[in-house]
Amino acid sequence: MNVDDLALAFSAGIIGGAMNALAGGGTFATLPALIALGLPANIANATSNVALLPGAGTSAWAYRDELEPLGGISIRTLAAITFAGGLIGSVLLVLTPTRAFDLIIPWLLLFAFFVMAFGRSASAWLNQRVTIGARTLKSVQALLGIYGGYFGGGVGLITTAVYGLLSGAHPRQLFAPRTLMLAVANLAAAMVFIAFGMVRWAACLPMLLGAVIGGWVGARLGKRLPHGAVRVWTLLVTGVTTGVFFWRAYA
Repeated sequence: MNVDDLALAFSAGIIGGAMNALAGGGTFATLPALIALGLPANIANATSNVALLPGAGTSAWAYRDELEPLGGISIRTLAAITFAGGLIGSVLLVLTPTRAFDLIIPWLLLFAFFVMAFGRSASAWLNQRVTIGARTLKSVQALLGIYGGYFGGGVGLITTAVYGLLSGAHPRQLFAPRTLMLAVANLAAAMVFIAFGMVRWAACLPMLLGAVIGGWVGARLGKRLPHGAVRVWTLLVTGVTTGVFFWRAYA
């Protein structure tokens, strides 16, 4: 990698880390940058996962004092389910051929975009009408872990919507368990991706450094920027990225 490549990886890490700290969706910044650097989509996804992991772990640690059982299920049980799901999802990515992932990823991005656009309102609507028990929450948590390990785009908002629906908890109460589950799924996936040699460290390390800086800056900006402005920016980035990936895969 030359200096320009390193600068692109570092800058994308800053943007991705800031997006995760503000509203989620950091993958939409890091993944396109890694593909622009010439990485295959599945390798880029694995590298992006590892680059964003320290930021996720830092956020989870910051919320550790707010952790409490969710829907009658202990956090340790949910974390164990998530870890197992993350391992399964990451192994599925390892087994997915590059061309197949090229065709799959635009649909995953589109799904994540719709979750970001409509997930909160849908969660509020369903939560007023449906109550589901602990067994269903465990099953859904396993699916969330698999999705987080396989791709993870928009999984934070998906998790918030699901937790609100299945546990009836207020969104503010969900920050701590949601953040921890995301970090656990990322950790499980990172272990698999590193073990199978899917991480391109020359791109990952500058992006990781940028993500740490971006996460810190994003957290500070989050206290000053209007929520509406953050939401519009996030949806704009995710929408454009989704369109580019559809064009890349099917044009």
